[in-house]
Amino acid sequence: MGRGDLTDAEWERLRPFLPVSNGRCGRWRHHRQVIDGILHRVRTGVQWRDLPERFGPWKTVYERHRLWSADGTWERLLRQVQAAAGAAGEIDWDVSVDSTIVRAHQHAAGARTGPPPAPASKGGRSGRTPGRDTVAEPARPAGGGGAGGEGLGRSRGGLTGKLHLSADGRCRPLSLVVTGGQRADRTQFQTVLEEIRAPRGGPGRPRTKPDSLAADKAAATAPCRKDLRRRGIRHTVPEKTDSQAARLRKGSRGGRPPGFDEERYKKRNTVERAVNRLKQPRAVATRYDKRGYVFLGTTAALLIWLRS
Repeated sequence: MGRGDLTDAEWERLRPFLPVSNGRCGRWRHHRQVIDGILHRVRTGVQWRDLPERFGPWKTVYERHRLWSADGTWERLLRQVQAAAGAAGEIDWDVSVDSTIVRAHQHAAGARTGPPPAPASKGGRSGRTPGRDTVAEPARPAGGGGAGGEGLGRSRGGLTGKLHLSADGRCRPLSLVVTGGQRADRTQFQTVLEEIRAPRGGPGRPRTKPDSLAADKAAATAPCRKDLRRRGIRHTVPEKTDSQAARLRKGSRGGRPPGFDEERYKKRNTVERAVNRLKQPRAVATRYDKRGYVFLGTTAALLIWLRS
């Protein structure tokens, strides 16, 4: 077993939930060998073509990672690990929300909106076989195409993306949303909360409501506070300076200040520590993937849950 590979205990936790070959497309290379190759690439940020030979053909490793990112296999594995933690009572539901900028490498730039047009023949017909490229790319989440649809944007740091996340009290990501680096945190606040879906390990709906929530001033807008009150979530969000000044100018008509628990707010560093753990792998700290769903499918969050 190499450095960073799955241990026997980690493999046994994942093995029952991995896809099974239907036998019609030949034998699959062993899942554990391929997953170890994916983990090596995520940890080191090496190009897929430069994967060590012990992981098998690099194209096999890349294609399986791409397919599992598109069909939701990585997400299902993460939900199963979260379900096991929830059934054991190991999830701390004092949740915190924040975001972090991810600098995009030049290899992540230039994702096309579709296949390149085929050169026309002399008769005016396209030389490309109809429907040939429609099966080359698997079905993937909506929103692909172009830098904006792939979660890339321009900010002061150049071509960047942004990871919006929520984390439990033990510094483990509960939900992740990828956007362009110029997107404001408040625009994704409700989406991040809606992505919290921890299965209960049995029948019934997954848990989506935290016991309490802490966020910075980006969530101090009226729509964010209104959504938290509607869902009945106790929250600790500091009041913006301009909002406080406007309220004081109105006098008694300005209403009471929003509640703020300083001791609870001190625990918001859990999400910042979760960001540090999430960005330890080089392929997360710097984005090399063009496709947003492939970058979101990186196994960093799954590893945090497996090894915490």
